[in-house]
Amino acid sequence: MDMYDEESVLCAASAYTKQFYFNPEYERLPEGVKEELQISCVLFTEDVGGTLILRFDEDGTLLFETAADEGDLLYDDIGAGLKISLLRREKEELFESLEIFYKIFYMDETEDI
Repeated sequence: MDMYDEESVLCAASAYTKQFYFNPEYERLPEGVKEELQISCVLFTEDVGGTLILRFDEDGTLLFETAADEGDLLYDDIGAGLKISLLRREKEELFESLEIFYKIFYMDETEDI
């Protein structure tokens, strides 16, 4: 995760290490939200493989980024894109709330919300 601003990464999961990372910077989020993120990310990587990183861009938009090790023949790039689209639809309210949270507490943008 060296290529990302540490503060902007919300969480990540890896099918390779079977680990989930939640950035302690966002510890004030409710436990239910953290658990939902963990379940969603881990299930995602179990389904399509690779790694999944959820991070905020400079505008406060939540980005979903996937990657796979070079020799990983089981990683499904097309399936990952489809799964992200499905996840965004199913958890739309959660992800919109996370973007609002980030904009208020980390970008100090309250006038547009």
